Amino acid sequence: MKVKESNMGKKRVAPLKKGKKVLMAFSGGVDSSVGVYLLQKQGYEITGAFMKNWSDTKNKITGECQWREERRVAIHAADILGIDLLTFDFEDVYKKDVIDVMFKEYEKGKTPNPDVDCNQKIKFPLFWKKAKKLGYDYMATGHYIRRLPVHDKSDNYKLLRATCERKDQSYFLYRIKQEEIETCLFPIGYYTKDEVRAIAKKIKLPNFDKKGTKGICFVGKVNLKDFLKQKILPKKGPLLTPEGDKLGEHDGIMYYTIGQRIGPRYGIDFKRKAGKQSEVRWYIADKILKGNKIIVAPDGHPALFRKDILVKGNDFHFISSDKKIMKEKLAKKNKKVFARIRHVGELQPCLFGFDGKDFTINLSNAIMGVAPGQSVVLYEKDEVIGGGEIVFPK
Repeated sequence: MKVKESNMGKKRVAPLKKGKKVLMAFSGGVDSSVGVYLLQKQGYEITGAFMKNWSDTKNKITGECQWREERRVAIHAADILGIDLLTFDFEDVYKKDVIDVMFKEYEKGKTPNPDVDCNQKIKFPLFWKKAKKLGYDYMATGHYIRRLPVHDKSDNYKLLRATCERKDQSYFLYRIKQEEIETCLFPIGYYTKDEVRAIAKKIKLPNFDKKGTKGICFVGKVNLKDFLKQKILPKKGPLLTPEGDKLGEHDGIMYYTIGQRIGPRYGIDFKRKAGKQSEVRWYIADKILKGNKIIVAPDGHPALFRKDILVKGNDFHFISSDKKIMKEKLAKKNKKVFARIRHVGELQPCLFGFDGKDFTINLSNAIMGVAPGQSVVLYEKDEVIGGGEIVFPK
């Protein structure tokens, strides 16, 4: 399902109450900087807070810790915007609850999403705890997502995909709780990235055209295999076709993910037959922890595609619905919704159900790249229903 940005609406959210104190998660990037400006325009009193969560990444030229360079950028942007800047050090918790967990999950052969863990365990609970202790009424972030109050007795909030579909970050935020949504403002959720850059240019922010960060949350862009090798030692294993033929060897299933292309330039070499087949692209179809086996298949092979996804009953997180009521409804009749298995991946029509124990997702069309450990997030139109960690049906 492809969504045009123009169909998402251009409505801007009115301020809740003027004069309220807001603590903004502030990296000094264009999104958080414009977020501060928009909240100031609405009458909020803003303070920025820079989060130091990782100090191991260094500038290859200067050798300086990357976070120090980023903090200098944040200080400069805060000065332009006329706000004070605090610094919070969450590094110990981040390493323990996000990075160490990521290593353990990869070691089990899964494909975890540390950005989801970072939002669930660091950005929202710890940041809001600090903000509340310091006397702030709200926290705010530069995420591309929208929230709306539900006008009924529940007093719940809905999370909606961002107006800018290509920048939507709801996939990473499906695990945040109602109390966190209630106390967090998302000022740029109704703006496109181009609009945000135009505002930044208008108010003379020097970073208005700076490219966004990529890679692991707070760690940055790294070679994943090299990063994992810091704690997970290589372990040779067989590279097999779905029919059981051995094509070669790999360094360990923990370094690769289902759906990943293979070949010499991608870190796995293997035997190919001469002729046209040598030109065919090959991909990882499955990983088997027992025996350290990787199953690979040529482009278009049925082994690469999957329609059925399972999420354990105790792992699925609903945003604004009562879990017990939803279980009862889904057990009686499957719900037609849309699923996304990767950030800004295409929305896939599917049936969402509950079998009495676990949550089931049956995609209308089989797709590549479905991997255990990944998150699957479900949507009804532009509303985020919730999501959970993918496991394969037995």
